[in-house]
Amino acid sequence: MQVNTKKKLAAGLSITSNIILSVLKIISGVISGSLSIISEAIHSLSDLLASVLTFFSVIKSSKPADTDHPYGHGKYEDMAGFIEGVLIILAAIYIIFEASKKIIFGTDATAENTLGIAVMFIAVVLNTIVSFVLFKVSKETNSISLYADGEHLRTDIYSSLGVLIGLVLIKITGYTVLDPIIALLIALIILRAGYKIFQRAGENLLDHSLPEENIEKIKEIIKQYSDCVTLKKGSIRARQVGPVKDIDIILQFPESTTLCECHRICDEIEKQIQTIYPNCSISIHSEPICYKKNCKKNCDKNHCNN
Repeated sequence: MQVNTKKKLAAGLSITSNIILSVLKIISGVISGSLSIISEAIHSLSDLLASVLTFFSVIKSSKPADTDHPYGHGKYEDMAGFIEGVLIILAAIYIIFEASKKIIFGTDATAENTLGIAVMFIAVVLNTIVSFVLFKVSKETNSISLYADGEHLRTDIYSSLGVLIGLVLIKITGYTVLDPIIALLIALIILRAGYKIFQRAGENLLDHSLPEENIEKIKEIIKQYSDCVTLKKGSIRARQVGPVKDIDIILQFPESTTLCECHRICDEIEKQIQTIYPNCSISIHSEPICYKKNCKKNCDKNHCNN
């Protein structure tokens, strides 16, 4: 199955499951008056909006480079992940506000919440399945937006499970004050997940460097050619652009190296890097070692004389 098709199917599955869960949670929340269930409904609605953003970002980012976007459309996925993070944070803040009011002024939730218990159980099972699919596809395709959507749903699993346990306790004990307390705990979980997504997507948008372990793997490959290649200090620049790793390298060769030999070595290095990072764009700039030494003036003089 093609990469883009897999990504679209995964995003479509997320949209479908979130529509079903949002409707079920809203109905059960209104019937029971439970803030924890209503909070979960808000969470699922933010999940739904995030899934829709993911779907369209996947479609947009899959388009090839064009005149207006010569470096491709990968940042559409980063932007979608960033917006998802913001939405999650806003949903968490709203739930914290409502839960705090209920704790201070009291709650109208009832101890009769059998429907809510059933809905939360369905939510845990369904979100476990869908998030597993999203994480699997995001890992295979290196998709930040599918990863963000998967993280979004994983927080929904924990929060739905918390609500499920809370509703059972409320039903057994009759202590309805547990309802806003559970909602508050859910909001903190959601807030943490939102910040994590917001931070990662924001780093990609601001061209944050790839992790040091990624850079070290590239250096290890170049070291295999140390007899004929020198890696200029600080000359590896690497960033994540949507699902693609964008890598720039400056290599120095002895002045006796022919253009054909230089090109062959660069090709070999590119191929080896692509074996560990299949979805990457590599640009290697080569220059003679003499440019780094005293003979630079002679090279410049000879060039001018020519």
